Amino acid sequence: MLHGARDWGLGAGGWSLVAGETLGPMGTKTLCLLLLGAGWLSCDEKYSGPVPPKPDLPYLLQAKKLSEVEIGKARQERRKDDTVSIIAGPGSSARTPLPEPIFILDARELEPQKIELFRLEVKDGNREVSLPNKDHTGASQPLHLRITPLGGHLYKIEASEMLEEGEYALAPTGDNRIFCFEIY
Repeated sequence: MLHGARDWGLGAGGWSLVAGETLGPMGTKTLCLLLLGAGWLSCDEKYSGPVPPKPDLPYLLQAKKLSEVEIGKARQERRKDDTVSIIAGPGSSARTPLPEPIFILDARELEPQKIELFRLEVKDGNREVSLPNKDHTGASQPLHLRITPLGGHLYKIEASEMLEEGEYALAPTGDNRIFCFEIY
């Protein structure tokens, strides 16, 4: 190297930040991690999709349109060792062809983390589900959900697994309100 010339690029000694000084291997790794972290933080996406017109009600997201789910009250019935929730009618008016439905929720009072997804059985003209008891035993276990904050009070709720055709319900824990939909 010529006297007075400075190495500002990558060299055998690592990255140089100041003329004549280089980062060691740990310094290079630390710098890369800091740059990746700064890039990740700067690409904080804002949700730009449709917003539910009513709070505390999940809406099915289909393309860029929100569809209201069927809102109902579940009647509780004790059978043997199970508590069965019964919803009137054989099928939901809210339907989607998507096997992994996405819901948008404007949560004001409803806590998204307390919502569970259940598959319903059609029996005697009604839809029903046998809910887990307090000791977490019972015929039906909740299906997995992924809940993502979108900013403010908005949340995206997604089924974490492919759902088969049939009747389903989102049920807030400790509440007899139920939000029904059908996958066809």
